[in-house]
Amino acid sequence: MGIEPTTRALRKHCSTTEPLRLERDTRIGLAALPWEGSVLPLYKSRRSIIFYQILVYLRLMAYRYHSRRSVKRIARRSRRNFLITLIIIAVLAYSTVTWVLPSFINSIGFVKNVIKPPQRTLSQSSENTALAPPVLNIPYEATNTAQIDIKGFGTPNSKIKLFIDDDPKQTISVSSDGSFDFEKVLLNLGTNNIYGKTIDERGSESLPSKEVKLIYINEKPSLNINEPEDGKKIQGGDKKVKVSGKTDPGVQVFVSGNQVIVDRDGNFSIDLNLDEGDNTISIKAVDAASNSIEIQRRVNYTP
Repeated sequence: MGIEPTTRALRKHCSTTEPLRLERDTRIGLAALPWEGSVLPLYKSRRSIIFYQILVYLRLMAYRYHSRRSVKRIARRSRRNFLITLIIIAVLAYSTVTWVLPSFINSIGFVKNVIKPPQRTLSQSSENTALAPPVLNIPYEATNTAQIDIKGFGTPNSKIKLFIDDDPKQTISVSSDGSFDFEKVLLNLGTNNIYGKTIDERGSESLPSKEVKLIYINEKPSLNINEPEDGKKIQGGDKKVKVSGKTDPGVQVFVSGNQVIVDRDGNFSIDLNLDEGDNTISIKAVDAASNSIEIQRRVNYTP
């Protein structure tokens, strides 16, 4: 009867098997006490029973504490092992894609070539690498003329074949001094990729010469004048007028014979000195192919 309240208190903190374990530990603790004959002197002592119950309870609490620490330690170890496993898998996957798989594919190709060697076809090329290609002399990068003459130098007494955009245009003979001259070569509108090949007496061709890019433009550049307006009158103040406008990018602009700076968008601006009375201002735009356009503005200045 004396141990029931304590046992009920322990059952609130223990599982269904822990009370049995507590009772077993209590009996073991009692068995360790000194006996007098066949009677346990302290068995009838209520204090002894409570003391041993407290010892067993403390022992149980210590066991549960160590169990929780073991669970946490196992969880940390499991997370660490999981991360290590992921790192190992990533390294193996990278090694497989980078080294193992290419080596495997190369091995398959090597085995295939050993089992069935590829058939070698002898290709006969008409190009003679020992034959020097010609040198084309085109001193400009753009033109507004549809037909041009192309001069150059090549191997004496050989022939030169001219190509534009890989299309053969003309074939002429080289003089004894090594010079040649293609006349009235028809250009394509836009960019023309021009090169030549030397042909010997056996019909063999040299490697292509250095390719020359030539732009054919037959349209005038655009030119818009923002200010001044035509017929503007200025009275007093500085004897200057602002001239500004816009043209195509890469086009040169001249204001009354003076070249002005044009930005990447084609804008330009300059302050021009005026004379008393009427002033005629000429604005001219010239592109790379020498196509030009000119606009004039009349400005009157009175002091």
